[in-house]
Amino acid sequence: MINNVLHIRHMSPNPPEVWLRGPLPNCPDLLQPIAFALLQAREEVESEMRDFPQDCLWTRPQGVASVGFHLQHLAGVLDRLFTYARAEALSPAQLKYLQAEESRPQIEVTPAELSARFAQQVEKSVAELPTFNVQALTDFRSVGRNKLPSTVLGLLVHAAEHTQRHVGQLLVTARVQKKSC
Repeated sequence: MINNVLHIRHMSPNPPEVWLRGPLPNCPDLLQPIAFALLQAREEVESEMRDFPQDCLWTRPQGVASVGFHLQHLAGVLDRLFTYARAEALSPAQLKYLQAEESRPQIEVTPAELSARFAQQVEKSVAELPTFNVQALTDFRSVGRNKLPSTVLGLLVHAAEHTQRHVGQLLVTARVQKKSC
């Protein structure tokens, strides 16, 4: 499904943004913008994380969240939001990951490894979009322990916008870090 977008990206040194490359095959029209936002986020993270200094991954300039945190959070939150959209409860593994997101892993990871984890989660999420019934996009979904109200579409749109928000923060922090580390 994503091969069309990937192919266009690799054909040109300066491809247009993902949303300008044409529709993704098999992805419902109403969910295309979600796929575009996630794929664009993946490309921007991959680009910024190339040659990112390992020793800057967990530093917090001026107290802001580290690049490492954003990378871990991006993968985890996508996984959780899609789980809620499927009307499933979080697994023990997802809850453990959530608790560990803000911490530096005990086993050292590289920026490339964290970027790859996020890219894999984007691929999984975009591949899942065609499985959602567009007739059920307004169906109720509860979120979190407090069972806060949302809908399938609300969760999927939030997954895209939340990802974009954190990618923006990550990009700014990474650029500052590259200059100061």
